[in-house]
Amino acid sequence: MSIRPAKIEDVEEILALIYELALYEKAPDEAKATREQILQSFFCENPKVFCDLVEVDGEIAGLAIWFLNYSTWQGKHGIYLEDLFIRPQYRGLGFGKALLKHLAAICEERGYGRFQWWVLDWNEPAIEFYKSLGAVAMDEWTVYRVSEQALIELAQP
Repeated sequence: MSIRPAKIEDVEEILALIYELALYEKAPDEAKATREQILQSFFCENPKVFCDLVEVDGEIAGLAIWFLNYSTWQGKHGIYLEDLFIRPQYRGLGFGKALLKHLAAICEERGYGRFQWWVLDWNEPAIEFYKSLGAVAMDEWTVYRVSEQALIELAQP
């Protein structure tokens, strides 16, 4: 098993993994990212989002998609993990933990103050796994989102 940054030639596999994650999260119709969007986001001159892949014997077993956030209280960047997905046949082998350790090491190396992510409240296996690693639920915070028509309307002068 190895962890490596995604390459342009991995785009189709990244899209497949994103769709597999959407299926797992019971939202396949919400996975709308295109090849062109992935190319423009991950492989542009100055990317703002990153993808690391777990590879086993030349096969892609999973991914972590992440970007930098910022804590005004700490005055430091952190990593926000957008997606972590390990294909079912590779689960239970430590690959998810290896990806999390990899990202935690990036935080330590670069002096980032936080490493955080969201998890669906029904995903008990993931919640227990994260707790076993020392992650703490931020239950006192409520996530808000503006998207689609509400975003268009909010942007109006």
